[in-house]
Amino acid sequence: MNALLKIFRHALNDEDNRLLMASSPVIFLHIACIGLFFTGFSWVAVVTLLLTFSFRVFALTAGFHRYFSHRSFKTSRAFQFVLAWVGTSSAQLGPMWWAANHRHHHQYSDQDEDVHSPVAQSAFWSHIGWVLCRAHRSIKYERIRDLCKFPELHFIDRFHVLPVLSLMCALYITGATLNFFFPGLGTSGIQLLMWGFFLSTVLVYHVTFCVNSVTHIVGTKRFATEDESRNNFWVALLTFGEGWHNNHHRYPLSARQGMYWWELDITYSLLRLLERMGLVWDLKVFPKSIYDEAASQPLGNQV
Repeated sequence: MNALLKIFRHALNDEDNRLLMASSPVIFLHIACIGLFFTGFSWVAVVTLLLTFSFRVFALTAGFHRYFSHRSFKTSRAFQFVLAWVGTSSAQLGPMWWAANHRHHHQYSDQDEDVHSPVAQSAFWSHIGWVLCRAHRSIKYERIRDLCKFPELHFIDRFHVLPVLSLMCALYITGATLNFFFPGLGTSGIQLLMWGFFLSTVLVYHVTFCVNSVTHIVGTKRFATEDESRNNFWVALLTFGEGWHNNHHRYPLSARQGMYWWELDITYSLLRLLERMGLVWDLKVFPKSIYDEAASQPLGNQV
């Protein structure tokens, strides 16, 4: 509790931070989930929740992380836009902001300069506290010069609310249309909005934020990296493969993060499917030298 109060005191020291916290969509979205208790239940809502969660987690893991941040595969400009738009609908700002901060994290992982390290700061700060501070809202363009040549990415980052609003509108219209033509389904526009956007977004927040917090605290270390990155199965399960974080920090260029068949990496499996469809290509993977290194290392202790 003392650590939590310290984080909030730090955030409240600056007037801009106070204004940001008062208006933050992160806080608003959590409060808005109360509306679930007033919009009812339907299986259509559950399916909508699963779909909006899955599509956006994949857009973040494959798009924002493995593609925009690490360039671990290639794709067309059109599909790049799709990944950027769907990922931005998760209300985690745009791909340029996201990639710039993530590249900074790898450069200074678990050092004082790392903006979301649970080692240098705290678990709460790394999980969600840092996104509430205005100091980290600007885009560090010098870290993402390779992305700056795409005007459509600048547009999405500048107007990052548009993908969010487009998803909200699509959900409401879908729910209202189903209610009009198929009232027996028991759904409505506001119900799909609550389940498919508000609840889904909060769940996407916390499972992806676990990569910043949990996988630098709990898990195993296959490689003796200079940070505290760890492999964590349940985080990998929730994030479609991002939990193999120690593997990733050892070789960030790989589009595959689970090194072996038993290390579930749904994102990589889906990328392989997209590769067969011709939508992505040149997927980078761990070289043989990394597998040799893994074979020579005893499995780290579970902590």
